[in-house]
Amino acid sequence: MSAMRLIFDIALTHVAGRGRQTLVAVIGVAVGVGFSIAMAALMQGGQDDFVRQLVDTMPHVDVTDEQRTARRQPAEDLFEAVAISGLRPRDDRRGIINPTKAVSWLEEWMPGRLAAVLNVQGVIRYSGREVGAVVIGIEPEKEMRVSPIVEDFESGSFSALAAGGNNVVIGDTMASRLGAALGDTITAISSEGRARNFKIVGLFHTGTTARDEGEGYVLLKNAQILSNRPNAINEIRIKLDDPNAAPSIAHRVEVELGYKAVAWQEANESILEALVVRNVIMYTVVAAIMLVAGFGIFNIVSTITHEKARDIAIMKSLGFSETDMRRLFVIEGLAIGIAGSLLGWTLGFAITYALSQVRFEIAATGQEMTRLPIAWSVLHYGIATGFALASAAVAGYLPARRAARVNPVDIIRGAT
Repeated sequence: MSAMRLIFDIALTHVAGRGRQTLVAVIGVAVGVGFSIAMAALMQGGQDDFVRQLVDTMPHVDVTDEQRTARRQPAEDLFEAVAISGLRPRDDRRGIINPTKAVSWLEEWMPGRLAAVLNVQGVIRYSGREVGAVVIGIEPEKEMRVSPIVEDFESGSFSALAAGGNNVVIGDTMASRLGAALGDTITAISSEGRARNFKIVGLFHTGTTARDEGEGYVLLKNAQILSNRPNAINEIRIKLDDPNAAPSIAHRVEVELGYKAVAWQEANESILEALVVRNVIMYTVVAAIMLVAGFGIFNIVSTITHEKARDIAIMKSLGFSETDMRRLFVIEGLAIGIAGSLLGWTLGFAITYALSQVRFEIAATGQEMTRLPIAWSVLHYGIATGFALASAAVAGYLPARRAARVNPVDIIRGAT
């Protein structure tokens, strides 16, 4: 224990003896650690915010009346043929068959909330203007538990649909394109040519053009009348208590019901893969920054090794082993790395805090203010410090290995 303490004392004396070079090396490590922490916080914050928006703005599991593979046609059962061409499958517009049973089964075991809807493709017309839109039939109470736009209403709400009469809520961008306002009556025309008038009782703004310009919400029964599909639904939107459980829930639903059930991870698979690649790039950059800082440590430890050659020879002649010599200079490198890391924590926190205070306007609205998404995590500090200490250890070990091999007799005689 006393020998190890002596090695520590010698290492600190060596490092302190070259104050200016040591300070430059420490600052180099601190800058690397600080900027690595800030970069990780910013990139992780951006990723978390993006994923959170994905999770919040779409169903965790989306069940539709589609199937992953085409239905087997009766002709394929009747005729033994290599291939059948010219088939004209019957147009089936029933949506999800036996929707009441399907919804009841889901509510029995599914850990979350759900809403059954009917999507009707069509056109919305007002004052000679038309926009293509999806008219979505909903049950207001259930939709409010799963919809991402509940908090985005500028006026009115989903509950206003049930106030009586034929009512609709639309996006503010659609209203602007039509020249319509709250209280006006618009006409919805389905793809089958059926038309129905609806009074605007709510306007929402989500910031997503596809929604604000192309969606209108009506009562489910009104959508069924508009599309001439009584008692039909063609989508079940599910919000889970644990979004990460979506793949397993979707698989079970698809197996039991036979309809396509898509988890949010599957719907955004390519985006999530891109985020993984981005993380690899980020930590590669962090490693490169720490490698550059390691050169500064290598330089000062190498200089100390060269200048203290006679001290090394004397220490070895007094009984210090090659292992002790390697340990001595690795400790010197780590001491610089630790000092730089501690200073880097302060710098990283300061930069991250400064970034979190940045405010800017969203160009799309010209009014809404937002901040940079920042992720505060101890893990970022640990990773940056780990890279710093690893580079410091390597930078200290290379000169240490050379010093450990020195023959003390040659140095003392002046042969080297």
